[in-house]
Amino acid sequence: MAVSVDKILRWKQTGAPAQPLAVLTAWDVMSAQIVDAAGADIVLVGDSLAMVSLGYDTTLPLTLEDMLICAKAVRRGVKNALMVVDLPFLSYQISIEEAIRTAGRMLKEAGAQAVKLEGGHEGVLETVHRLVQWGIPVMGHVGLTPQSVNQFGGFRKQGKTEKEADRILSEAQDLEQAGAFAIVLEHIPADLARDITKALVIPTIGIGAGVHCDGQVLVTADVLGLSAWQPPFAKVYTNLRQQAIDAAQQFCGEVRSGQYPG
Repeated sequence: MAVSVDKILRWKQTGAPAQPLAVLTAWDVMSAQIVDAAGADIVLVGDSLAMVSLGYDTTLPLTLEDMLICAKAVRRGVKNALMVVDLPFLSYQISIEEAIRTAGRMLKEAGAQAVKLEGGHEGVLETVHRLVQWGIPVMGHVGLTPQSVNQFGGFRKQGKTEKEADRILSEAQDLEQAGAFAIVLEHIPADLARDITKALVIPTIGIGAGVHCDGQVLVTADVLGLSAWQPPFAKVYTNLRQQAIDAAQQFCGEVRSGQYPG
């Protein structure tokens, strides 16, 4: 049965869940088919595809048109999971009107069922509130927010001081009040993630945030061992990168030796 925003909300609000939510990323139809067939509850078209698929060093260069192309491809591969799409840097920060237009295109053109925004300051909260008013479901994202990498001075763990922890907890609570249906907690201490998860009615989805979240998300390329580099909190379940190199080398060798296609 297909997963919906309403089901995700009721999943936590009806009591202790039987099992945590499993969330994986996708960037094209093939990766979407794989994670959907694997039974992921949510497929996130994350702006991490800027690094995974397009070869950038950060998520910042990703454009709205880049994301739309990838999201349309993912939509063609997802049948059961809830499809959530990141809004790229500067596609929602300039004005609320621009944010509504951008998020609306994700739903209208790419078939997204929800969008994800980073941060929890006042401007983001008003944007989330207005998007939800217009019928656009929003997932929040606090802690390490990759679109703020230049402000953080790198992809560093957040919430390590009491002041930072209080700010992140407050942002998460404010996002819930603004109407977010779930929140990603990225690269924060496990005890902070635990406190946030207990404080919220909506589900938390951790990435490098410990075991106490209501769900977990990883970049699929990291899970499959396709990435040349993985963050310290990622778990690699297989090494498809090396397997692919070995297979391609075997093909090249057979062509050069005349073994293929003879």
